[in-house]
Amino acid sequence: MKEVRKLAGQTLVYGLGTIIPRFMNYAVMTPFYTRIFYKELGQYGVITELYAWMAMLLVVLTYGMETGFFRFSQNREDADKVYSTALVSLLVTSVLFIVLVNVFIAPVSALMDYRNNHDYIRMFAGIVAIDAFTAIPFARLRRENRPVIFSTIKIINVFITIGLVVFLLKVAPGIWEKSTGWFRNVYNPDYKVGYVFVANLVSSGCTLIILLPYILGIKFRFDTGLWYRMISYSFPLLLAGLSGTINDVLDKVILRRMIGEADGLAIVGKYGAGYKIGVLMALFIQMFRFAAEPFFFERARHSDARQTYAEVMKYFIIIMLAVFLFINLYISGFKYIIAFTYREAIIVVPVISMAYLLYGIYVNHSIWYKINDMTIFAVYITFAGAVITVLINVLLIPVYGYMASAWAHIASYGSMIVLSFILANKRYKVDYNMKQFIPYFLMAVIMVAFSRYFKYPGLAAELLINTLFIIIFIGYAQYKDRILNVFFSKTGTNRMDSR
Repeated sequence: MKEVRKLAGQTLVYGLGTIIPRFMNYAVMTPFYTRIFYKELGQYGVITELYAWMAMLLVVLTYGMETGFFRFSQNREDADKVYSTALVSLLVTSVLFIVLVNVFIAPVSALMDYRNNHDYIRMFAGIVAIDAFTAIPFARLRRENRPVIFSTIKIINVFITIGLVVFLLKVAPGIWEKSTGWFRNVYNPDYKVGYVFVANLVSSGCTLIILLPYILGIKFRFDTGLWYRMISYSFPLLLAGLSGTINDVLDKVILRRMIGEADGLAIVGKYGAGYKIGVLMALFIQMFRFAAEPFFFERARHSDARQTYAEVMKYFIIIMLAVFLFINLYISGFKYIIAFTYREAIIVVPVISMAYLLYGIYVNHSIWYKINDMTIFAVYITFAGAVITVLINVLLIPVYGYMASAWAHIASYGSMIVLSFILANKRYKVDYNMKQFIPYFLMAVIMVAFSRYFKYPGLAAELLINTLFIIIFIGYAQYKDRILNVFFSKTGTNRMDSR
């Protein structure tokens, strides 16, 4: 329990850099975008689609180097050399990416179906390249257990983005109307969604500047032999990450093409808005991953590592199910995050949030191949998930629309969990005792189903009953597994062991 509590504490601190930015994104930017583009659903569809492309390209441009950095910097004496080698590698590939996109801007824009928006693609490339390069300085902060600095920089990035977006889309049009001078020449009120990318590019650039002390304050050296070893370890993670990203964002990229150009971007916009609420689960998983990855590597050399991994999995699942309940039982409030014209898509929220819970279980379990240098298995697992994602989307979107995309996530991540457990069984078996979670899952699913289909006599009754459901769930978790001790008790270890 002591180690689990330590991880929980680090997760909460990293959460400042994840929850606050994401909360601002959901509580400020999603309502803002869906209201600014209230009658232009396709504009929000552009944001949804291009940021889906961005997620895929970030995987390609970081090519597993974050995890490779953690793996090869376990020996503190080699940490600086590993950091410098990874940093130089990402600098070269990021600069090369920007150059190639600008040289081949016409075919790249055509490939992404933005032939008339070369400027979007140029800014998009700059954002991706900067974010990919800064991934290693951020990884170094995580490795050195400096979550406060990590979180502060992330928060600054988001506040810059929000400030610029609000100014450019809300304040600047009013200034432009009243202006008779230079502002009318530099601002275009019809540019709209383009200013979202301007804001993101500026904030990414500011993040790079803030991180310069962690970039320039080292002795640059590039160890070719070390780089080859890191690439050999990390390249399978690139392939796995790419397959995993296909699982995550393919739906948003192909929806427009499967449904048709006439309504495609509007449908993508609606789905993207509903998806935003369900993907709150991913926020907590990202918090966990930031803290857990270096923690898992550090624990690997301890004799009780497998027991620790099993404990972490247990409390992770219980806590994430509580988050799942919170999102879905209070959906009456969360739906106001998005504008009325987008709210039909909230039907995807229970499916998407459960899918991300399954993804979190896979992330937790995947440590077996990372600590044992078996990263090739990541390729097999995520490729299988990607195949399922592609098949379901291609075959069922014409019939069921974006609900097919939502259910594809559950099918994909569920299959990845099963395959990961099968492959790990003979290579690095950990006794997770997954049967113990059946009552928790049944309870959560029944509560959400009841909340969805029962006709409450009023909002007060809905809030009262749904809050009671959450209290019952937490009470059961405390009785059975002492869940609250992870956060509040300093003496919970003995009680835990005695059970």
